[in-house]
Amino acid sequence: MSPSTILAVDDNPSTLHMLASILKSEQYHVLTATDGIEAMEALQQHGQNIDTILLDRMMPNMDGMEVTKQVLKSPTLKYIPIIMQTAADKPEEIIEGIKAGVFYYLTKPIERNMLLSIIASAIKETRQRKVLEAEMRRHKISFGLVDVLRGRCRTLDEAESMSSFLANCFPDAERALTGISELLFNAVEHGNLGISYEEKTDLINKNIWREEVERRLDLPEYAEKTITVFFEKRETTYYLQVTDQGKGFNWKDFMGFDASRASHNHGRGIAMAKIIAFDRLTYNDEGNQVTAVMKK
Repeated sequence: MSPSTILAVDDNPSTLHMLASILKSEQYHVLTATDGIEAMEALQQHGQNIDTILLDRMMPNMDGMEVTKQVLKSPTLKYIPIIMQTAADKPEEIIEGIKAGVFYYLTKPIERNMLLSIIASAIKETRQRKVLEAEMRRHKISFGLVDVLRGRCRTLDEAESMSSFLANCFPDAERALTGISELLFNAVEHGNLGISYEEKTDLINKNIWREEVERRLDLPEYAEKTITVFFEKRETTYYLQVTDQGKGFNWKDFMGFDASRASHNHGRGIAMAKIIAFDRLTYNDEGNQVTAVMKK
């Protein structure tokens, strides 16, 4: 597997050199820019190869917020995760960034382990999406003729395959893909397997999250648990219902993006599904069934 490419953007030469040194020591390929204009030039030239953007908020010429707006307006760049660097004592900046579409944050001064943890999470998101998009294109046939589908899945691999398949049933497959995969992964790991938010944080930090999911799937108490997926198209409205066999969770805490979790290495999936992928997202009271709606 080729090294992941990160675009690091900062107008402070010392900070930029420090960030590039840390990332290169972890075998990442690093592109650098000293302001927003240079960043957009790099994205226009190398965007298809960039896995994440590490972006300073306060810069001359074009600041980080303007770069974010330009990236999110671009159909070819909008799915590249942006990690915004901002001052730790300015939570209002984090809230403003969240509303603009930034889902990863690092507060200054930047701590090495936190930097690498957030970078790894963002890159995992990018690579997973690329795999799903490739599979989605392989599945693409006459999906516009499908009105009703019902299926089941149990493992992460099956959830990935199901996500790619179902995305083609929606009018905007690329938009739907992010939301479907987040909902199915959540149903497997948090729903059926009972992995808590705190446990996942620890597993990601130790780089053993997927291994723990596979281990639990083999345990007798989880072996028969499945996810039920139901899709229906009614004229110009598309419905997806995902039901797991877990005890549920406090879904209300995750429907919006909480600024206090902005620097965590996960926990934004449901909010992304609600904000980016679907026009409406509703859970049952327990939290073990979710219905997503997209309008054409």
